Amino acid sequence: MEKLTKREDQIMQIIWKLEKAFIRDVIEQLPEPKPHYNSVATIIKILVKKGVLKSEMIGNTHQYSPVVEFETYRDTNLTNIKKKFFGNSFPKMMAYFAKEENLSEKELSELIDIIKSNKDQK
Repeated sequence: MEKLTKREDQIMQIIWKLEKAFIRDVIEQLPEPKPHYNSVATIIKILVKKGVLKSEMIGNTHQYSPVVEFETYRDTNLTNIKKKFFGNSFPKMMAYFAKEENLSEKELSELIDIIKSNKDQK
């Protein structure tokens, strides 16, 4: 999957949330100052070319929906982050986030319980 720019990612987050959207729906969800309609339309066309969105003609306008599931996108990005920044080490990545988020003892305990329960399910 091609890497998305910050603005492409922002638009995809909106479309994943809405599941199906017209360009005007996306613009409504974007923060102020709102970008111009044509700017959003151009980015959406790029997302269609990248294969992460599909277009369906509804009346005289296009409705867009994700081709790539949010979970797939998230998993791909987390895998890339783990490889790029943490030497492909999950423990190093988790230690970094635990330290940066300044987790409490309770939160650390909850995290350990989640990891243990996932391990037991396999």
